[in-house]
Amino acid sequence: MARHLITSAIPYINGIKHLGNLVGSQLPADLFARYRRARGDEVMFLCATDEHGTPAELAAAKAGKPVAEYCAEMHAVQADIARGFRLSFDHFGRSSSPQNHRLTQHFAGRLAEAGLIREVEDQQMYSATDGRFLPDRYIEGTCPNCGFDSARGDQCDNCTKQLDPTDLINPRSTVSGATDLELRPTKHLYLRQSLMRERLREWISSKADWPVLTTSIALKWLDDGEGLQDRGITRDLDWGIPVMKGDAPWPGMEGKVFYVWFDAPIEYIACAQEWVEAGRGSDWERWWRTDKGADDVRYTQFMGKDNVPFHTLSFPVTILGSGEPWKLVDFIKSFNYLNYDGGQFSTSRGRGVFMDQALSILPADYWRWWLLSHAPETSDAEFTWENFQAGVNKDLADVLGNLVSRVTKFAKAKLGETVPEGGAWGALEQEFVADLGQRVRAYEEHMEAIEVRRAAAELRAIWALGNEYLQRAAPWTTIRTDPQAAAMQARLGLNLIALYADLSAPFIPDAAEAMRSAVGTAPAWPGDMAAALTRLRPGAAYAVPENLFRKITDAECADWKERFAGVRT
Repeated sequence: MARHLITSAIPYINGIKHLGNLVGSQLPADLFARYRRARGDEVMFLCATDEHGTPAELAAAKAGKPVAEYCAEMHAVQADIARGFRLSFDHFGRSSSPQNHRLTQHFAGRLAEAGLIREVEDQQMYSATDGRFLPDRYIEGTCPNCGFDSARGDQCDNCTKQLDPTDLINPRSTVSGATDLELRPTKHLYLRQSLMRERLREWISSKADWPVLTTSIALKWLDDGEGLQDRGITRDLDWGIPVMKGDAPWPGMEGKVFYVWFDAPIEYIACAQEWVEAGRGSDWERWWRTDKGADDVRYTQFMGKDNVPFHTLSFPVTILGSGEPWKLVDFIKSFNYLNYDGGQFSTSRGRGVFMDQALSILPADYWRWWLLSHAPETSDAEFTWENFQAGVNKDLADVLGNLVSRVTKFAKAKLGETVPEGGAWGALEQEFVADLGQRVRAYEEHMEAIEVRRAAAELRAIWALGNEYLQRAAPWTTIRTDPQAAAMQARLGLNLIALYADLSAPFIPDAAEAMRSAVGTAPAWPGDMAAALTRLRPGAAYAVPENLFRKITDAECADWKERFAGVRT
């Protein structure tokens, strides 16, 4: 039994996430976690809410609530929505937890002892109108690289270029909109990433199996301009983890907090500690400490491409620089952007379809299937209501749902309410089972490699193969002349439903459970195809399920397109 540690990039606390966030990290991570569990592996799947930094402060101010209260409320909301999408986290933590406070301060102390932190008297934007220093994300302006007019002071969402507030053209305060910004001196801590450049390069270069998207972004940051630069890890904010060296105060850093991008990845580890202290498990160290058993763990991270630099460079500097035996990531699965109907999804701007809205329209499986089968792996992808309607109606309703309905209704109407026996498989069945076996092995290969769209395409082909068999066998015709053959074909069809439930569960868990309930089987990943398709014994009870999937009408599609054409407030 292999052991898999899986983490999804932790979502900001500043509101409900949109479908682009979902497909860029949490959903494919859940797909892989469900698949690994189905194969009998031991899995630890962790995620959390990212609660520090300016996104939290700005969102709380907008909501008119204290930031701690706002974060607690939004964590509960995001956790509930995650359950609605059937995201199977072993623990959904909080970066504001005491565990993350302690661990972040511990890492800072270790890095300081290793000479990897230096104090810098920096120049930071100050707003006289706001009466405060403005952290990076309190400043917006035009990106000097691509011209995007809403780039943030730390990074451009459009081209992903790392920025400083002074790089922005026509910078303005996101608090008040003021443009009377000026540079004033302030002291901060910097992580000396530049000292780790060659060690990082060697480590990244050893990951030959990483997606090109991941390595290309990482190497670009290492090589662009003067190469990897030291990075500030403190901010002048009230909300966050206080700057300390372990348990000791850090002289000169009073009133400052750690930068959210320093403490957020550390929450992956702290989340496992939370899991233990919440009474949900034991011995978190066997997942995270190589001296405690984590040396045999395969660690996979999932994230959007904008998160790649911090996970391939800054967080590894923290782990390696600590000099302690922490588990490093083995594989980073990164994704491009899912765009929305000719533009960008945006949480801060309220553009697109958000996770709570999606669940109010249709159950989770509809969204899970379309998003995963259109995952933006090799390039940006586009969500349109017409494509969503076509994908749901064709794949889920016409192919999978139709097969389940045809088989169970025919069997009940013509052969009774228990699994019929019939005769032995003929040449057509032998050919079908052999073809199916090849398809299933290909599906497994894509899932092992985390090739999400290819896996979805292969699963769709597996469903279609069953429909093709039924069309050729035509038991509804065969029964007129050879009832025994028709009974055998119906029995094979019922077994096929059980097989499809197991194969489909990582993508569409609710439909899989409905199929299993209909034919009375427990989860069992198929090995030998002949054995997998004879699981249901003659005489066993089965049921005709409700329609697994309904079709989306043209009227609904038009209504949703109009309803979500504007901006969510």
